[in-house]
Amino acid sequence: MPAARTLRTIQDLADAGLVAPARAAGLEAVAARYAVAITPALAEAIGDADDPIGRQFIPTGDELVQAPEERADPIGDDAHSPVAGVVHRYPDRVLLKANHACAVYCRFCFRREMVGPDGVRPLSARELDAAMAYIAADSAIWEVIVTGGDPLILSPRRLADLMARLARIEHVKIVRFHTRVPAVDPGRVTPELVRALKAPGKTTWVALHANHADELTPAAAEACARILDAGIPMVSQTVLLKGVNDDAAALEALMRRFVELRIKPYYLHHPDLAPGTAHFRSTLGEGQALMRDLRGRVSGLCQPTYVLDIPGGHGKAPVGPCHVADGTVEDPWGERHVYPPA
Repeated sequence: MPAARTLRTIQDLADAGLVAPARAAGLEAVAARYAVAITPALAEAIGDADDPIGRQFIPTGDELVQAPEERADPIGDDAHSPVAGVVHRYPDRVLLKANHACAVYCRFCFRREMVGPDGVRPLSARELDAAMAYIAADSAIWEVIVTGGDPLILSPRRLADLMARLARIEHVKIVRFHTRVPAVDPGRVTPELVRALKAPGKTTWVALHANHADELTPAAAEACARILDAGIPMVSQTVLLKGVNDDAAALEALMRRFVELRIKPYYLHHPDLAPGTAHFRSTLGEGQALMRDLRGRVSGLCQPTYVLDIPGGHGKAPVGPCHVADGTVEDPWGERHVYPPA
């Protein structure tokens, strides 16, 4: 029977049949450290804890094992935060962390030390004023990426207020929202919420995070259509996860599904070095091999850029395979050809 409310405790998961009673006690320590939330829509899509969706959201004891290279702030947000709620790593764009809560909590989240009920508190009114003032004072800022947490758990009223404030900053032209909500809580994507994402003089984009084709249910497709039909373009973000999508067939199905829903595949992220996430990470070499395989299987419309956030705050770098070497070019099927031809 589908859950009637968001599942937030290990006992909730056990009652819903998502965690075996014999395992429940051993997972309380995980839930005490890292937030748990599984929406009714997501609970309905999970077959068991080891399927590609369950593996992303159901806690395991592996999360309490921290590898030496892992760190609380794996991509170095703090080093580039001039005021609370703003990360300014690149000259022309900033992250605006509007809140620090999510509709669901991923077991591999790179901000897992910051999000959730016991994480960083939401911005106060004064801190939000300071964040907006910072953005307004730097005319080089062309794009504001609204993230968190998940900004689409905010009410339409608060989202509309945020957009109205950004609309008053003339040099900001693009506002991009990063979210999982259309896939994990599609009923939240109401016409009122979609209207709140738009403001005169600004181009809004929505980046949807999904990691397996099974997440893109008919209800999720309808939620995305409400956004797209309002004239808001969408791109995708996916994390390469061992046991979820680390094979070419799974990535092919996911990228095709995105394109069928009018969502352009954007980034395939190599997993960040967040604490307790080593069991999700493949090697860069394995990721490059998957991207090489994907190149020969699907249209260019379906090709994301494989990227790594360099630890320490040094930004994203494309880390896909190189198809040019020693005067030859590799074709999509692995054959090499001299270029220019003799």
